[in-house]
Amino acid sequence: MNSVVIESPARWRQLDKLPIGLFGSVMGLTGLSIAWRLAHAHFGAPAWIADGIGVVAIAAFVAISLGYAVKLATAPDAVRDEFHHPIAGSLFGTLLISILLLPIIIAPVNVFLARVLWAIGAITMNAFGWLMISRWMSDRQQAAHATPTWIVPLVGLLDVPLAVPSLGLPTVIYASVHQLMVLDLAVGLFFAIPLFTMIFSRLLFDAPLPDALQATLLILVVPFSVGFSTYTVTTGATDIFAQALYLLSLFVLAVLLGRLRHLGRCCPFKLAWWSVSFPLASASIAALHYAEAISGPIADALALALLALATVVIAGLLVRTLMGLLRGELRTLSA
Repeated sequence: MNSVVIESPARWRQLDKLPIGLFGSVMGLTGLSIAWRLAHAHFGAPAWIADGIGVVAIAAFVAISLGYAVKLATAPDAVRDEFHHPIAGSLFGTLLISILLLPIIIAPVNVFLARVLWAIGAITMNAFGWLMISRWMSDRQQAAHATPTWIVPLVGLLDVPLAVPSLGLPTVIYASVHQLMVLDLAVGLFFAIPLFTMIFSRLLFDAPLPDALQATLLILVVPFSVGFSTYTVTTGATDIFAQALYLLSLFVLAVLLGRLRHLGRCCPFKLAWWSVSFPLASASIAALHYAEAISGPIADALALALLALATVVIAGLLVRTLMGLLRGELRTLSA
Protein backbone atom coordinates (compact mmCIF):
# COMPACT_ATOMS: atom_id res chain seq x y z
CA MET A 1 0.00 0.00 0.00
CA ASN A 2 2.83 2.40 0.93
CA SER A 3 4.64 1.74 -2.35
CA VAL A 4 1.57 2.84 -4.31
CA VAL A 5 1.32 6.07 -2.34
CA ILE A 6 5.00 6.81 -2.91
CA GLU A 7 5.14 5.93 -6.58
CA SER A 8 2.01 7.76 -7.67
CA PRO A 9 3.35 11.29 -7.02
CA ALA A 10 6.56 10.31 -8.81
CA ARG A 11 4.51 9.26 -11.82
CA TRP A 12 2.61 12.57 -11.84
CA ARG A 13 5.91 14.38 -11.34
CA GLN A 14 6.92 13.31 -14.88
CA LEU A 15 4.63 16.07 -16.14
CA ASP A 16 6.94 18.75 -14.76
CA LYS A 17 8.59 18.72 -18.19
CA LEU A 18 5.34 19.28 -20.09
CA PRO A 19 6.04 22.48 -22.07
CA ILE A 20 3.41 25.21 -22.30
CA GLY A 21 4.32 25.48 -25.98
CA LEU A 22 2.64 22.13 -26.61
CA PHE A 23 -0.61 24.10 -26.85
CA GLY A 24 0.82 25.00 -30.25
CA SER A 25 -0.42 21.56 -31.31
CA VAL A 26 -3.97 22.64 -30.46
CA MET A 27 -3.45 25.78 -32.53
CA GLY A 28 -2.25 23.72 -35.49
CA LEU A 29 -5.06 21.17 -35.26
CA THR A 30 -7.73 23.86 -34.83
CA GLY A 31 -6.31 25.85 -37.72
CA LEU A 32 -6.31 22.74 -39.90
CA SER A 33 -9.94 22.05 -38.99
CA ILE A 34 -10.85 25.62 -39.97
CA ALA A 35 -8.94 25.24 -43.24
CA TRP A 36 -10.83 22.06 -44.13
CA ARG A 37 -14.11 23.80 -43.29
CA LEU A 38 -13.19 26.52 -45.80
CA ALA A 39 -12.24 23.80 -48.29
CA HIS A 40 -15.69 22.28 -47.78
CA ALA A 41 -17.31 25.63 -48.59
CA HIS A 42 -15.08 26.47 -51.56
CA PHE A 43 -14.22 23.08 -53.10
CA GLY A 44 -16.94 20.82 -51.68
CA ALA A 45 -14.52 18.76 -49.58
CA PRO A 46 -16.19 16.28 -47.21
CA ALA A 47 -17.45 18.05 -44.08
CA TRP A 48 -16.50 15.12 -41.84
CA ILE A 49 -12.79 15.85 -42.31
CA ALA A 50 -13.08 19.28 -40.67
CA ASP A 51 -15.34 17.89 -37.97
CA GLY A 52 -13.01 14.98 -37.21
CA ILE A 53 -9.94 17.22 -36.94
CA GLY A 54 -11.95 19.57 -34.74
CA VAL A 55 -12.75 16.73 -32.33
CA VAL A 56 -9.05 15.82 -32.17
CA ALA A 57 -8.18 19.48 -31.47
CA ILE A 58 -10.67 19.67 -28.60
CA ALA A 59 -9.39 16.36 -27.17
CA ALA A 60 -5.80 17.62 -27.40
CA PHE A 61 -6.76 20.85 -25.63
CA VAL A 62 -8.47 18.98 -22.78
CA ALA A 63 -5.59 16.49 -22.40
CA ILE A 64 -2.84 19.12 -22.41
CA SER A 65 -4.83 21.38 -20.07
CA LEU A 66 -5.23 18.54 -17.57
CA GLY A 67 -1.55 17.66 -17.87
CA TYR A 68 -0.46 21.25 -17.34
CA ALA A 69 -2.84 21.60 -14.39
CA VAL A 70 -1.07 18.64 -12.81
CA LYS A 71 2.26 20.33 -13.51
CA LEU A 72 1.00 23.51 -11.85
CA ALA A 73 -0.12 21.55 -8.80
CA THR A 74 2.97 19.34 -8.46
CA ALA A 75 5.73 21.61 -9.78
CA PRO A 76 4.64 25.26 -9.40
CA ASP A 77 8.26 26.43 -9.41
CA ALA A 78 8.74 24.93 -12.87
CA VAL A 79 5.68 26.80 -14.14
CA ARG A 80 6.90 30.03 -12.56
CA ASP A 81 10.35 29.62 -14.12
CA GLU A 82 8.79 28.88 -17.50
CA PHE A 83 6.60 32.00 -17.31
CA HIS A 84 9.52 34.26 -16.43
CA HIS A 85 11.87 32.71 -18.99
CA PRO A 86 12.83 35.35 -21.60
CA ILE A 87 11.98 32.99 -24.48
CA ALA A 88 9.56 30.35 -23.18
CA GLY A 89 7.43 32.95 -21.38
CA SER A 90 5.98 34.14 -24.68
CA LEU A 91 4.67 30.64 -25.36
CA PHE A 92 1.99 31.01 -22.68
CA GLY A 93 0.23 32.83 -25.49
CA THR A 94 -0.31 29.46 -27.20
CA LEU A 95 -2.81 28.51 -24.47
CA LEU A 96 -4.72 31.75 -24.94
CA ILE A 97 -4.66 31.50 -28.74
CA SER A 98 -6.09 27.99 -28.46
CA ILE A 99 -8.97 29.40 -26.40
CA LEU A 100 -9.53 32.06 -29.07
CA LEU A 101 -9.54 29.62 -31.99
CA LEU A 102 -11.60 26.77 -30.54
CA PRO A 103 -14.85 28.83 -30.57
CA ILE A 104 -14.74 28.76 -34.37
CA ILE A 105 -15.21 24.99 -34.40
CA ILE A 106 -17.47 24.91 -31.32
CA ALA A 107 -19.91 27.65 -32.42
CA PRO A 108 -21.94 25.46 -34.84
CA VAL A 109 -22.60 23.05 -31.97
CA ASN A 110 -22.89 25.38 -28.95
CA VAL A 111 -22.75 29.09 -29.65
CA PHE A 112 -23.11 30.04 -25.96
CA LEU A 113 -20.00 28.04 -25.00
CA ALA A 114 -18.17 29.52 -27.98
CA ARG A 115 -19.04 33.05 -26.84
CA VAL A 116 -17.88 32.35 -23.28
CA LEU A 117 -14.59 30.85 -24.44
CA TRP A 118 -13.97 33.72 -26.83
CA ALA A 119 -14.68 36.32 -24.15
CA ILE A 120 -12.24 34.62 -21.77
CA GLY A 121 -9.63 34.35 -24.50
CA ALA A 122 -10.05 37.95 -25.67
CA ILE A 123 -9.72 39.42 -22.17
CA THR A 124 -6.77 37.28 -21.12
CA MET A 125 -4.99 37.64 -24.47
CA ASN A 126 -5.14 41.42 -24.33
CA ALA A 127 -3.90 41.36 -20.75
CA PHE A 128 -1.08 38.98 -21.70
CA GLY A 129 -0.13 41.06 -24.72
CA TRP A 130 0.02 44.18 -22.56
CA LEU A 131 2.13 42.33 -19.98
CA MET A 132 4.65 41.02 -22.51
CA ILE A 133 5.06 44.35 -24.32
CA SER A 134 5.49 46.07 -20.96
CA ARG A 135 8.12 43.49 -19.97
CA TRP A 136 10.08 44.04 -23.18
CA MET A 137 9.97 47.82 -22.82
CA SER A 138 10.76 47.86 -19.08
CA ASP A 139 13.76 45.51 -18.90
CA ARG A 140 16.90 45.35 -20.96
CA GLN A 141 16.72 42.38 -23.32
CA GLN A 142 19.52 40.26 -24.75
CA ALA A 143 19.86 39.95 -28.49
CA ALA A 144 20.23 36.18 -28.19
CA HIS A 145 16.72 35.98 -26.77
CA ALA A 146 15.17 37.57 -29.88
CA THR A 147 13.70 34.40 -31.34
CA PRO A 148 10.51 33.83 -33.37
CA THR A 149 8.64 32.82 -30.21
CA TRP A 150 8.57 36.50 -29.23
CA ILE A 151 5.97 37.04 -31.95
CA VAL A 152 3.46 34.66 -30.32
CA PRO A 153 1.81 37.27 -28.02
CA LEU A 154 1.29 39.57 -31.01
CA VAL A 155 -0.11 36.70 -33.07
CA GLY A 156 -2.50 36.16 -30.18
CA LEU A 157 -3.77 39.72 -30.49
CA LEU A 158 -4.25 39.23 -34.22
CA ASP A 159 -6.25 36.07 -33.49
CA VAL A 160 -8.80 37.88 -31.31
CA PRO A 161 -11.09 38.98 -34.20
CA LEU A 162 -11.09 35.67 -36.11
CA ALA A 163 -13.91 33.94 -34.24
CA VAL A 164 -16.22 36.97 -34.07
CA PRO A 165 -18.14 36.21 -37.30
CA SER A 166 -18.95 32.73 -35.95
CA LEU A 167 -20.44 34.02 -32.68
CA GLY A 168 -23.59 35.64 -34.08
CA LEU A 169 -23.31 38.61 -31.71
CA PRO A 170 -26.20 41.09 -31.46
CA THR A 171 -25.65 44.33 -33.39
CA VAL A 172 -25.30 46.46 -30.25
CA ILE A 173 -22.61 44.20 -28.80
CA TYR A 174 -20.85 43.76 -32.14
CA ALA A 175 -20.35 47.53 -32.44
CA SER A 176 -18.23 47.49 -29.27
CA VAL A 177 -16.49 44.24 -30.16
CA HIS A 178 -15.53 45.68 -33.55
CA GLN A 179 -13.58 48.43 -31.81
CA LEU A 180 -11.63 45.74 -29.96
CA MET A 181 -11.03 43.96 -33.27
CA VAL A 182 -9.56 47.14 -34.77
CA LEU A 183 -7.40 47.71 -31.68
CA ASP A 184 -5.95 44.20 -31.72
CA LEU A 185 -5.36 44.33 -35.46
CA ALA A 186 -3.49 47.63 -35.09
CA VAL A 187 -1.41 46.60 -32.06
CA GLY A 188 -0.61 43.15 -33.47
CA LEU A 189 0.61 44.45 -36.83
CA PHE A 190 2.36 47.53 -35.43
CA PHE A 191 4.48 45.66 -32.89
CA ALA A 192 5.07 42.67 -35.17
CA ILE A 193 7.08 44.85 -37.57
CA PRO A 194 9.90 45.88 -35.16
CA LEU A 195 10.00 42.39 -33.64
CA PHE A 196 10.29 40.81 -37.08
CA THR A 197 13.12 43.26 -37.84
CA MET A 198 14.99 42.42 -34.61
CA ILE A 199 14.65 38.68 -35.18
CA PHE A 200 15.73 39.03 -38.80
CA SER A 201 18.76 41.07 -37.68
CA ARG A 202 19.64 38.41 -35.11
CA LEU A 203 19.49 35.71 -37.79
CA LEU A 204 21.75 37.80 -40.03
CA PHE A 205 24.49 38.70 -37.58
CA ASP A 206 24.39 36.26 -34.66
CA ALA A 207 24.90 32.53 -34.33
CA PRO A 208 22.15 30.46 -36.00
CA LEU A 209 19.40 28.95 -33.92
CA PRO A 210 20.04 25.44 -32.54
CA ASP A 211 18.89 22.68 -34.88
CA ALA A 212 15.98 21.71 -32.62
CA LEU A 213 14.67 25.31 -32.74
CA GLN A 214 14.94 25.76 -36.50
CA ALA A 215 11.26 24.80 -36.74
CA THR A 216 10.30 27.96 -34.82
CA LEU A 217 11.44 30.06 -37.78
CA LEU A 218 8.15 29.28 -39.50
CA ILE A 219 6.42 31.42 -36.87
CA LEU A 220 7.68 34.41 -38.86
CA VAL A 221 5.03 33.61 -41.47
CA VAL A 222 2.14 34.01 -39.05
CA PRO A 223 1.94 37.82 -38.62
CA PHE A 224 1.32 38.09 -42.36
CA SER A 225 -0.95 35.06 -42.90
CA VAL A 226 -3.05 35.72 -39.79
CA GLY A 227 -2.77 39.44 -40.40
CA PHE A 228 -4.41 38.90 -43.79
CA SER A 229 -7.26 36.86 -42.32
CA THR A 230 -7.78 39.29 -39.44
CA TYR A 231 -7.72 42.31 -41.73
CA THR A 232 -10.33 40.83 -44.06
CA VAL A 233 -12.54 39.75 -41.14
CA THR A 234 -12.29 43.17 -39.51
CA THR A 235 -12.75 45.31 -42.63
CA GLY A 236 -14.86 42.96 -44.72
CA ALA A 237 -12.65 43.71 -47.75
CA THR A 238 -9.84 42.00 -49.63
CA ASP A 239 -8.21 45.22 -50.81
CA ILE A 240 -4.67 45.91 -51.97
CA PHE A 241 -3.28 45.95 -48.42
CA ALA A 242 -4.87 42.59 -47.64
CA GLN A 243 -3.49 41.14 -50.86
CA ALA A 244 -0.04 42.50 -49.98
CA LEU A 245 -0.15 40.76 -46.59
CA TYR A 246 -1.15 37.47 -48.19
CA LEU A 247 1.50 37.59 -50.93
CA LEU A 248 4.14 38.58 -48.37
CA SER A 249 3.18 35.55 -46.28
CA LEU A 250 3.72 33.35 -49.33
CA PHE A 251 7.16 34.86 -49.93
CA VAL A 252 8.28 34.39 -46.31
CA LEU A 253 6.89 30.84 -46.33
CA ALA A 254 8.79 30.01 -49.53
CA VAL A 255 12.04 31.28 -47.98
CA LEU A 256 11.61 29.41 -44.70
CA LEU A 257 10.44 26.11 -46.16
CA GLY A 258 13.83 25.91 -47.82
CA ARG A 259 15.51 26.42 -44.45
CA LEU A 260 13.48 23.63 -42.90
CA ARG A 261 13.82 20.95 -45.54
CA HIS A 262 16.66 19.25 -43.62
CA LEU A 263 14.87 19.38 -40.26
CA GLY A 264 14.00 15.69 -40.24
CA ARG A 265 17.65 14.73 -40.69
CA CYS A 266 19.43 17.29 -38.53
CA CYS A 267 18.19 16.21 -35.11
CA PRO A 268 15.79 13.89 -33.24
CA PHE A 269 12.11 14.80 -33.08
CA LYS A 270 11.17 17.38 -30.45
CA LEU A 271 7.84 18.80 -29.35
CA ALA A 272 9.15 22.18 -30.50
CA TRP A 273 8.57 20.96 -34.05
CA TRP A 274 4.85 21.61 -33.48
CA SER A 275 5.70 25.28 -34.00
CA VAL A 276 5.47 24.63 -37.76
CA SER A 277 1.85 23.45 -37.51
CA PHE A 278 -0.03 26.70 -37.00
CA PRO A 279 2.03 28.67 -39.53
CA LEU A 280 1.21 26.07 -42.19
CA ALA A 281 -2.45 25.92 -41.13
CA SER A 282 -2.77 29.72 -41.06
CA ALA A 283 -1.13 29.93 -44.51
CA SER A 284 -3.67 27.45 -45.90
CA ILE A 285 -6.53 29.38 -44.27
CA ALA A 286 -5.28 32.62 -45.83
CA ALA A 287 -4.90 30.89 -49.21
CA LEU A 288 -8.46 29.57 -49.05
CA HIS A 289 -9.84 32.98 -48.08
CA TYR A 290 -7.84 34.52 -50.93
CA ALA A 291 -9.07 31.92 -53.42
CA GLU A 292 -12.65 32.67 -52.38
CA ALA A 293 -12.15 36.42 -52.87
CA ILE A 294 -9.92 36.29 -55.97
CA SER A 295 -11.29 33.56 -58.21
CA GLY A 296 -8.83 31.82 -60.49
CA PRO A 297 -7.12 28.47 -61.11
CA ILE A 298 -3.77 29.62 -59.72
CA ALA A 299 -5.27 30.79 -56.44
CA ASP A 300 -7.25 27.53 -56.16
CA ALA A 301 -4.23 25.37 -56.92
CA LEU A 302 -2.10 27.19 -54.37
CA ALA A 303 -4.80 26.85 -51.72
CA LEU A 304 -5.06 23.11 -52.35
CA ALA A 305 -1.28 22.69 -52.26
CA LEU A 306 -0.94 24.52 -48.94
CA LEU A 307 -3.86 22.59 -47.46
CA ALA A 308 -2.29 19.29 -48.51
CA LEU A 309 1.10 20.33 -47.08
CA ALA A 310 -0.41 21.41 -43.77
CA THR A 311 -2.45 18.21 -43.51
CA VAL A 312 0.49 15.89 -44.17
CA VAL A 313 2.85 17.71 -41.81
CA ILE A 314 0.36 18.01 -38.95
CA ALA A 315 -0.70 14.37 -39.32
CA GLY A 316 2.95 13.34 -39.13
CA LEU A 317 3.55 15.49 -36.05
CA LEU A 318 0.47 14.02 -34.34
CA VAL A 319 1.45 10.42 -35.02
CA ARG A 320 5.06 10.96 -33.89
CA THR A 321 3.97 12.78 -30.73
CA LEU A 322 1.48 10.10 -29.74
CA MET A 323 4.11 7.41 -30.32
CA GLY A 324 6.58 9.28 -28.13
CA LEU A 325 4.10 9.83 -25.32
CA LEU A 326 3.05 6.19 -25.35
CA ARG A 327 6.72 5.24 -25.05
CA GLY A 328 7.15 7.56 -22.04
CA GLU A 329 9.49 9.92 -23.90
CA LEU A 330 7.99 13.20 -22.63
CA ARG A 331 11.20 14.36 -20.95
CA THR A 332 13.29 13.53 -24.01
CA LEU A 333 10.89 15.17 -26.45
CA SER A 334 10.68 18.31 -24.31
CA ALA A 335 14.43 18.74 -23.90
